[in-house]
Amino acid sequence: MDLIKLILPIMLVASVTSRVGAQPGGVPPAARESTEWCDIWISHANETNLPRVLLIGDSITRAYYPEVEKRLAGKACVARLATSRFISDPVLLQEIALVLDNTRFDVIHFNNGMHGWQHSEKEYGDAFPRFLAAIKAHAPNAKLIWATTTTLKVSPSIDETKSSDKRIAQRNAIALECIKPKGIDVDDLNSLVKGHSEYHSDNVHFNEQGISLQAKQIAAHIEKMLSP
Repeated sequence: MDLIKLILPIMLVASVTSRVGAQPGGVPPAARESTEWCDIWISHANETNLPRVLLIGDSITRAYYPEVEKRLAGKACVARLATSRFISDPVLLQEIALVLDNTRFDVIHFNNGMHGWQHSEKEYGDAFPRFLAAIKAHAPNAKLIWATTTTLKVSPSIDETKSSDKRIAQRNAIALECIKPKGIDVDDLNSLVKGHSEYHSDNVHFNEQGISLQAKQIAAHIEKMLSP
């Protein structure tokens, strides 16, 4: 009996791993990055005395999350869904559904734009309405805040397979075309850090100063949404 108890969890893990690697939704391996990851963190999961906030994004979101949570302490419980998935990957929609179907959020601050440079901006634009629809479908009562994708420290020339500030600007413009007609609030993190290479720790990520500035602006946007 003890041996069965030991083997069964191993079989379940192997089964999940097999399905994850099976390219759900027909997405070919070439359309994904060499390493895909997802980091879900829901603090104070058993408490109901405060509003709940979810930050959706990538490693940049994961970096500013602790300070946003600190700034909103006593005002909201803050969670994160940080992921490498590009906006057209069906797994991203599955990750969103997993989080939103199991926890109710009052405010969702969301971004997607720094990953998937092997994908065109046309594909980004085609997928954005589905991305937004998934959030609204699984959290119909949440107030939404779109965060623009931040700039790079060193911006290489335009290339279909490389990141650049020009391509980031194109993706931000595409997103705003979908966001603004729906009256969704915009947190312009791009403008906050644009032209300030001193805020970066590397080409993409930010140092303590850059993270602090972003967290301050994000928390201010969220606090407005939390007000009656």
